[in-house]
Amino acid sequence: MTSIDRNKPNHGSNSRRSILKWAGATAVAAVAFGVDVPGLRLSRAFAQAGVDLGAGDLGILNYAYALEQLEAAFYTQVLASPYGGMTRGERSLLQDIKAHEIAHRTFFARTLGGNRIPDLTPNFSAVDFSSKASVLGTAATFEDLGVAAYNGGGAAIQSPKILAAAGSIVSVEARHAATIHAILGDFGPVDQNGLDQALLPSQVLPMAAPFIATPVTASQLP
Repeated sequence: MTSIDRNKPNHGSNSRRSILKWAGATAVAAVAFGVDVPGLRLSRAFAQAGVDLGAGDLGILNYAYALEQLEAAFYTQVLASPYGGMTRGERSLLQDIKAHEIAHRTFFARTLGGNRIPDLTPNFSAVDFSSKASVLGTAATFEDLGVAAYNGGGAAIQSPKILAAAGSIVSVEARHAATIHAILGDFGPVDQNGLDQALLPSQVLPMAAPFIATPVTASQLP
């Protein structure tokens, strides 16, 4: 995986926020879209030591729900205690991203209904919320990981409706990643063919685990 160097375009906060506003409409549409998965019942185990996401499409939905819980909690914490020197433009962009992540979390909660995993407890002890570098570095990690997770998990989805919803959400997550990397002054990781990374649940969860206090397993997913 390499970074691609190219001439940097003008990424003013206003233009970035316009893109995020458009993405926000997509996020709201995803929530309104509503995905019914008739005939499916979640096969999952709630062990005393943690939570297993389950199998099939509902397992993938819970996988995405777990990641969206993490991101929504992170941006809520970021804006509850802003880092020193946060500009008005940065605050506006982060508020937009927070709203999108909450919309995504709500979408998965409503779609899963009684089949959803419980609320997870985040662990942000490694994040210095007073430091711009720490906050935005962590945000970049979450957004890049989220894009890779949707890209990799999509191949395991059977329902066309769920796949369509996931596709609309990953495009928003990609805009989040681009926005964070633009604030940081880089363009983020892509491979030598100009493609985003795709990771399986078994690869993503170990990377997300340090930020989740509740142990989560995906023994029935790829």
